[in-house]
Amino acid sequence: MNDSREYVVEDEFVGLRLDAFVATCDGVVSRSAAAKLIDNGDVLVNGRSYPKRYMVKVGDEVSVEIPPNPSSELLAEDIALDIRYEDDDLIVLCKPAGMVVHPAHGHWSGTLVNALLAHQKEWGTKQGNDRLGIVHRLDKDTSGLMMVAKNDETQVALQNQIRLREVDRRYLSLVHGWIAPDTGTVDAPIGRDKRDRLLMRVTDDKGSRGAITSFRVLERFEAGRYDNGFTLVECKLYTGRTHQIRVHMDYIHHAVVGDPVYGRGNERANHHLNRQFLHSYRLVFMHPMTGEVMHFEDALPADLQAIYDVIEIDSAGKTEAGEGILARQQ
Repeated sequence: MNDSREYVVEDEFVGLRLDAFVATCDGVVSRSAAAKLIDNGDVLVNGRSYPKRYMVKVGDEVSVEIPPNPSSELLAEDIALDIRYEDDDLIVLCKPAGMVVHPAHGHWSGTLVNALLAHQKEWGTKQGNDRLGIVHRLDKDTSGLMMVAKNDETQVALQNQIRLREVDRRYLSLVHGWIAPDTGTVDAPIGRDKRDRLLMRVTDDKGSRGAITSFRVLERFEAGRYDNGFTLVECKLYTGRTHQIRVHMDYIHHAVVGDPVYGRGNERANHHLNRQFLHSYRLVFMHPMTGEVMHFEDALPADLQAIYDVIEIDSAGKTEAGEGILARQQ
């Protein structure tokens, strides 16, 4: 049975094509997925079918029929998990780039949740049955450490720690350009882009939410023939908005290397990297049941380490913070 959802177009969406508007709806993962729903007759505007190029108007009533998962239930899939810690209440694992965290339209299989179900049947359910155990998410092409809850009590407790900013989540990222100060903080709200609702932007528009990212420079790299130099940074999240680090670094004109959405430069300037240079390398939190402080760090995966190795010849030197953090990466 389809999942029927109803929406009323508000001022902020005026001027969008129908496919762009539908792509912002819950359960629709991309503009191409939205176009397919429209072509299949699963989208009605004021009770009628319209082409995807239709420009929505204030007050339009849009109904979207989300097809069910082709399977009657989530399937357990034998996908290897890189588990770094496990007990009766939680798991800490390293998610590879390319893996979607939970099933959604267009991604019914091959997700982290499918892999978790093969590991065991029971997980925290407070995020819904399609997000079993999930406490926080990483973008599909962001790699690194995540925590997963085995029961509802642990899931709620860990999410509360994130909400209260008690979880220390840090990322390693290579960005374009030379960042002069050794430290900085980006405190800028993030919301949907007016022209393309699939993108996030720094904006004060209605619906935007506060977002704070701090960074420390670890190492700087001189400009080369095809680039304007690079800076390796450690980013710390104080909030968890969609694409937050990628949007904030682009906002200060230092886009993440390899970012296919917010990035800049040609393939040579991105060293032909086919995903963003962003890795969740550090995770510190308090175990909800034991009270123990849990501390995890992870080295750069092979694809990102290979880029670092190539540009290391152009290093202008590590900062004091970089000397310590990068020494632990070896």
